Formats: sequence, structure tokens, C-alpha cells
Amino acid sequence: MEQSTALAVCDSDPLKLHYSWCLAAVGAAPLVRFENELTAVREMFAQRRLGFADVVLLSIPDPQQLVRQRDGDRTRRRGHFELHARLAEPLTQWYAALERLDPGRVLDGFPPELDIAPLPEPRDDRHDMGLLDSLIDELPTV
Repeated sequence: MEQSTALAVCDSDPLKLHYSWCLAAVGAAPLVRFENELTAVREMFAQRRLGFADVVLLSIPDPQQLVRQRDGDRTRRRGHFELHARLAEPLTQWYAALERLDPGRVLDGFPPELDIAPLPEPRDDRHDMGLLDSLIDELPTV
């Protein structure tokens, strides 16, 4: 999609590395899982097959809102609700670190309608290994 339009819109961060780091941060997975995934991500960065999203629209609801959403939608099973609710703080730390290192990459909240016109232009540094290393260095030790 990116090659044909220069823009790809996903409903999640394609890097996915934040998830294993967050799990390790709350003690729900061993740090070695994150370290193994980081090694794989580095290889994909080097091959330019994976990179940072140009922009991340970030919305992390407060615990009360999460409960309201869960209770208001009986069509979905939420077998890992408690675990995922615990990931809010480390997820906030991950994306705050990325925003500090590369201002403008993380936007707070979801717009009511997606208008791509005001979004930043595609970035040339999606595969920036230095940014990846700086992000990892910036994160609290788990």
C-alpha cells in the first residue's frame, strides 16, 4: 500500500515492539521476549522491510473508560482485559519517549473523522536504526 500511494494507514503500530516491552514492564512476560523481538526488528529495519510509522494517533483511555467500553460491548470477549488495562502506563512511556526523540510523530487522540490532509508528510527516516536505539535507551529499565 505504501509503495503505491506513499501513505499507509493502520489501526495499530506496525512495529509492534511496544507490546513485548510493555508486557515485560508489568512483569507479564520475560524481558528476553522483548530482546528477541528487538533483534528481529533490527534485522527488518536493516532490510528496510519494517520501520516506524510516520504518525501515530495515540489514545489511551483511563481505567474507568476502559471498564465502560468493556461493559457496554457484549459482542466481544475480552479475556485479557485486566492485563491490557495494566499496559496503559508503559504504553504511555513508550510513545512519550518516541515523541520526545522525534517531535510530531505521535499525536494525542483520535480525530472524529480521519482527514489525511493535516497529517505530516511521509518521512524519510522510517528505518532509522539510530532512532530505534535512542528509543530503547530512553525507556525506563525493566
